[in-house]
Amino acid sequence: MRKRLRIFQSIHFKIALVFVLLLLLAFQIVGAVFVQRLKSENLKSFKQRVELTPYVDNSLITSLSLENAEQANRRVNSALTGINNQNISDVQVVDAKGNIRGETSANGHALVGQKTTDSRIKRVLYSGRSFSETTYNRADDKHYYVSITPLFSSSGNSNTLIGAVYLRAELESVYDSIDGVTLIFATAAFVATAIGMGLAILISRAITRPIDEMKKQTAKIAEGNYSGHVHVYGNDELGELAQAVNNLSVRVEESREQSESERRRLDSVLTHMSDGVLATDRRGNVTIINDMAAEFLNVTASDAKGHSILDILKIRENYTLRDLLENQDTLVLDMSDKDHAQILNAYFSLIQRESGFISGLVCVLHDITEQQKIDRERKQFVSNVSHELRTPLTSMRSYIEALNDGAWKDPEVAPSFLKVTQDETDRMIRMINDLLSLSRMDSGTARLDLELVNLNELFTYILNRFDMMIKSDQNSEEEKQAKSYTIKREFTHRDLWVDLDPDKFIQVIDNIMNNAIKYSPDGGVITCRLLETQNHVILSISDQGLGIPKDDIGRIFDRFFRVDKARSRAQGGTGLGLAISREVIELHKGRIWVDSVEGKGSTFYISLPYQEYQEEDLWNEDQR
Repeated sequence: MRKRLRIFQSIHFKIALVFVLLLLLAFQIVGAVFVQRLKSENLKSFKQRVELTPYVDNSLITSLSLENAEQANRRVNSALTGINNQNISDVQVVDAKGNIRGETSANGHALVGQKTTDSRIKRVLYSGRSFSETTYNRADDKHYYVSITPLFSSSGNSNTLIGAVYLRAELESVYDSIDGVTLIFATAAFVATAIGMGLAILISRAITRPIDEMKKQTAKIAEGNYSGHVHVYGNDELGELAQAVNNLSVRVEESREQSESERRRLDSVLTHMSDGVLATDRRGNVTIINDMAAEFLNVTASDAKGHSILDILKIRENYTLRDLLENQDTLVLDMSDKDHAQILNAYFSLIQRESGFISGLVCVLHDITEQQKIDRERKQFVSNVSHELRTPLTSMRSYIEALNDGAWKDPEVAPSFLKVTQDETDRMIRMINDLLSLSRMDSGTARLDLELVNLNELFTYILNRFDMMIKSDQNSEEEKQAKSYTIKREFTHRDLWVDLDPDKFIQVIDNIMNNAIKYSPDGGVITCRLLETQNHVILSISDQGLGIPKDDIGRIFDRFFRVDKARSRAQGGTGLGLAISREVIELHKGRIWVDSVEGKGSTFYISLPYQEYQEEDLWNEDQR
């Protein structure tokens, strides 16, 4: 069942919406420019209308030039009385000293003779420059135009500032005119948008109608109904598309009839496409081979087609085509070479027509290399664990039987027997704990408690513990005959801060250091290095021991693997330390490897990802 589109999801709605939005945007831009220009022109015209005539200015200049103040005030008021402009609401004349000499408003007559307090008038008197601004008075909810013009008296070649004229005019007529024009424009825009929306709906319907018909026809084709055709409305692109859909309907119906005879063969092949698949004709020659089968058999599809399946699978010496046709048993094919191992399971089935005629053979190849490897490792693991547990248990049984037979009464023998039993028990407990750790890592349940750690200090702390062990052994009377060694440090002087789990990292270093001590000669030097590359920090621990044979280097991190099994077991090793170390380092997204020369010693390397931290990042980390 087809999902019905909502109105806002249809292309019909989207075309109309885009058209209307573009229309609104155009009106907004044009309206903003028009209204702003209209406002500018009206204000300019208004300012020209409210300017005082040159006659009034000259009269005021002449009046302010008189030395008699009373006579000058009378002449100033006479000049102001002659101003007949309805737009002007207030005119004030101030002399050069800031004294108000004339006022047109009824409330301002009391101010004549007083000092002006208007900072704008004082600024004009000080600078000698005109000043104008548009203001809004909240008290009467009106806009005003304010103009302050300096008055100069000409004497000789110089002009002397003798005062200023303050003029204030109401702008309500200007703003009322602008508001009226804006309302008319908004009404026209709304009407035009409504008409445009209607036209957009009609246009979008004309575009989407053939598209909707094509959608319905393609849905019928998808359901297997090839009847019906899309109506072609014109010779434009939509008309060509409609014609193409009609042609497609015819072609699909023809192709469906032609492919019906091949459906069963293709179904048999496609059923097993996740594995390697080969199909043959009735003579056993390969006709179809997928990429996975070609990869398994190390051939190309062009080379395999036309050749016998017996040759492709390399089984001609042991089987015939009749054997494969009569006995569809599973064959195990070993395709391993010196570079890699590969074991395949080959499943055979017949391709038969409804009449029972055998027209070919299908072979499905399934890679079981990993499964075989897991089976071998499982068997080896069980064998190793059984052997490792049997040895201490056998030893413990012998000593316990001796104690049970009466050795516990011997004060010299009994403690040593119990000590051996305790050591073997501890060894088994260590091995069980190591196996549990590996099990958690294998199952993905192991978790890292990451901390931002100064690697230089942590590495130094670990090595200092081993230095203390050296001093303890040298001071102990019982250990004076123990092997001695020296730890040499070669660290970078730069602090390296790395995110890691300190406990697990200490366990890794302890494992490697213990191995280095075990296999170093008496008086040997263990060299520990720490350096930084562009994106990693590299730790290395080198000893001067027996080294590792070249053939064993690739297996050194395998579980229970020991180069010298007798010596390792005598020293209490479980064969799991390096395996755990590798798993821990890989949990940290790092890498561990070893270089060794037999008879000269070994060097273990640990590489950890490193990102340089800024000082403020370290400070923030410390504050958490």
